[in-house]
Amino acid sequence: MGRSLFERLGGNAAVTSVVEDFVARCAGDSRINKKFGRTDIPRLKSMLIDQVTEASGGPRRYTGRDMKTTHDGMKVTTGEFNALVEDLVATLNRFGVGKAEQDELLAILGPLKSDIVEVESTVTGTPLPNSYRSAPALTTAKS
Repeated sequence: MGRSLFERLGGNAAVTSVVEDFVARCAGDSRINKKFGRTDIPRLKSMLIDQVTEASGGPRRYTGRDMKTTHDGMKVTTGEFNALVEDLVATLNRFGVGKAEQDELLAILGPLKSDIVEVESTVTGTPLPNSYRSAPALTTAKS
Protein backbone atom coordinates (compact mmCIF):
# COMPACT_ATOMS: atom_id res chain seq x y z
CA MET A 1 0.00 0.00 0.00
CA GLY A 2 1.23 3.50 -0.84
CA ARG A 3 2.03 6.17 1.68
CA SER A 4 -0.86 8.24 3.05
CA LEU A 5 -1.34 11.83 1.94
CA PHE A 6 -0.30 12.84 5.47
CA GLU A 7 3.05 11.08 4.99
CA ARG A 8 3.49 12.52 1.50
CA LEU A 9 2.82 16.00 2.87
CA GLY A 10 5.71 15.49 5.30
CA GLY A 11 3.98 14.45 8.51
CA ASN A 12 3.14 16.47 11.59
CA ALA A 13 5.97 19.01 11.37
CA ALA A 14 5.12 19.85 7.76
CA VAL A 15 1.37 20.10 8.38
CA THR A 16 2.03 22.36 11.39
CA SER A 17 4.35 24.61 9.33
CA VAL A 18 1.83 24.83 6.50
CA VAL A 19 -1.00 25.74 8.90
CA GLU A 20 1.15 28.42 10.59
CA ASP A 21 1.99 29.99 7.23
CA PHE A 22 -1.58 29.67 5.96
CA VAL A 23 -3.09 31.37 9.02
CA ALA A 24 -0.55 34.22 8.76
CA ARG A 25 -1.29 34.55 5.03
CA CYS A 26 -5.04 34.76 5.74
CA ALA A 27 -4.45 37.37 8.43
CA GLY A 28 -2.68 39.56 5.87
CA ASP A 29 -5.31 39.08 3.15
CA SER A 30 -7.81 41.95 3.15
CA ARG A 31 -10.16 39.84 1.02
CA ILE A 32 -10.86 37.56 4.00
CA ASN A 33 -9.19 38.76 7.21
CA LYS A 34 -12.27 40.56 8.53
CA LYS A 35 -13.91 37.16 8.97
CA PHE A 36 -11.19 36.24 11.50
CA GLY A 37 -11.54 39.41 13.58
CA ARG A 38 -12.85 37.64 16.68
CA THR A 39 -11.17 34.29 16.14
CA ASP A 40 -9.08 32.64 18.83
CA ILE A 41 -6.00 32.13 16.63
CA PRO A 42 -4.36 29.42 18.81
CA ARG A 43 -7.64 27.47 18.66
CA LEU A 44 -7.89 27.97 14.89
CA LYS A 45 -4.35 26.69 14.34
CA SER A 46 -4.87 23.67 16.59
CA MET A 47 -8.19 22.77 14.94
CA LEU A 48 -6.77 23.20 11.41
CA ILE A 49 -3.78 21.00 12.24
CA ASP A 50 -6.11 18.31 13.61
CA GLN A 51 -8.50 18.62 10.67
CA VAL A 52 -5.82 18.46 7.95
CA THR A 53 -3.99 15.66 9.76
CA GLU A 54 -7.11 13.52 10.09
CA ALA A 55 -8.35 14.30 6.56
CA SER A 56 -4.99 13.29 5.08
CA GLY A 57 -4.73 10.01 6.97
CA GLY A 58 -2.59 11.11 9.91
CA PRO A 59 -2.87 10.14 13.57
CA ARG A 60 -4.59 13.21 15.04
CA ARG A 61 -8.38 13.49 15.27
CA TYR A 62 -10.45 16.62 14.68
CA THR A 63 -12.77 17.20 17.64
CA GLY A 64 -14.03 20.70 16.80
CA ARG A 65 -17.42 21.81 15.62
CA ASP A 66 -18.62 20.70 12.20
CA MET A 67 -18.09 23.24 9.40
CA LYS A 68 -21.78 24.14 9.10
CA THR A 69 -22.00 25.01 12.81
CA THR A 70 -18.63 26.78 12.82
CA HIS A 71 -19.50 29.07 9.91
CA ASP A 72 -23.24 29.53 10.59
CA GLY A 73 -23.97 33.26 10.55
CA MET A 74 -20.54 34.34 9.29
CA LYS A 75 -22.05 35.26 5.89
CA VAL A 76 -19.00 33.90 4.05
CA THR A 77 -19.24 34.68 0.34
CA THR A 78 -18.18 32.46 -2.54
CA GLY A 79 -15.51 35.06 -3.31
CA GLU A 80 -14.13 34.83 0.21
CA PHE A 81 -14.09 31.04 0.10
CA ASN A 82 -12.23 31.14 -3.22
CA ALA A 83 -9.74 33.67 -1.80
CA LEU A 84 -9.08 31.34 1.13
CA VAL A 85 -8.43 28.45 -1.28
CA GLU A 86 -6.03 30.71 -3.24
CA ASP A 87 -4.19 31.45 0.01
CA LEU A 88 -3.98 27.74 0.80
CA VAL A 89 -2.59 26.96 -2.65
CA ALA A 90 -0.04 29.78 -2.31
CA THR A 91 1.09 28.32 1.02
CA LEU A 92 1.30 24.79 -0.42
CA ASN A 93 3.35 26.14 -3.33
CA ARG A 94 5.66 27.98 -0.90
CA PHE A 95 6.36 24.67 0.84
CA GLY A 96 6.93 22.83 -2.43
CA VAL A 97 3.91 20.53 -2.06
CA GLY A 98 3.48 18.61 -5.31
CA LYS A 99 0.49 19.09 -7.61
CA ALA A 100 -0.82 15.57 -6.98
CA GLU A 101 -0.81 16.11 -3.21
CA GLN A 102 -2.38 19.58 -3.57
CA ASP A 103 -5.13 18.18 -5.77
CA GLU A 104 -5.77 15.35 -3.33
CA LEU A 105 -5.95 17.71 -0.35
CA LEU A 106 -8.21 20.17 -2.19
CA ALA A 107 -10.49 17.28 -3.24
CA ILE A 108 -10.86 16.36 0.44
CA LEU A 109 -11.48 19.94 1.62
CA GLY A 110 -13.47 21.21 -1.37
CA PRO A 111 -16.76 19.54 -0.45
CA LEU A 112 -16.79 21.61 2.76
CA LYS A 113 -17.64 24.67 0.63
CA SER A 114 -21.38 23.99 0.86
CA ASP A 115 -21.14 24.05 4.68
CA ILE A 116 -19.09 27.27 4.74
CA VAL A 117 -20.48 29.58 2.04
CA GLU A 118 -23.74 31.32 2.95
CA VAL A 119 -23.74 34.12 0.35
CA GLU A 120 -23.48 33.39 -3.36
CA SER A 121 -21.45 36.44 -4.36
CA THR A 122 -17.99 37.20 -5.71
CA VAL A 123 -17.63 40.05 -3.19
CA THR A 124 -14.73 39.79 -0.75
CA GLY A 125 -13.70 41.70 2.37
CA THR A 126 -17.12 41.65 4.00
CA PRO A 127 -17.26 42.22 7.74
CA LEU A 128 -18.07 39.52 10.24
CA PRO A 129 -21.67 40.14 11.35
CA ASN A 130 -21.99 41.44 14.92
CA SER A 131 -24.42 38.61 15.62
CA TYR A 132 -21.82 35.90 14.88
CA ARG A 133 -20.66 33.93 17.94
CA SER A 134 -17.15 32.53 17.76
CA ALA A 135 -16.17 29.18 19.19
CA PRO A 136 -15.02 29.25 22.81
CA ALA A 137 -11.31 29.72 23.42
CA LEU A 138 -9.14 26.67 23.92
CA THR A 139 -8.56 25.82 27.53
CA THR A 140 -5.21 24.48 28.53
CA ALA A 141 -5.21 22.05 31.41
CA LYS A 142 -2.65 22.75 34.09
CA SER A 143 -1.16 19.72 35.73
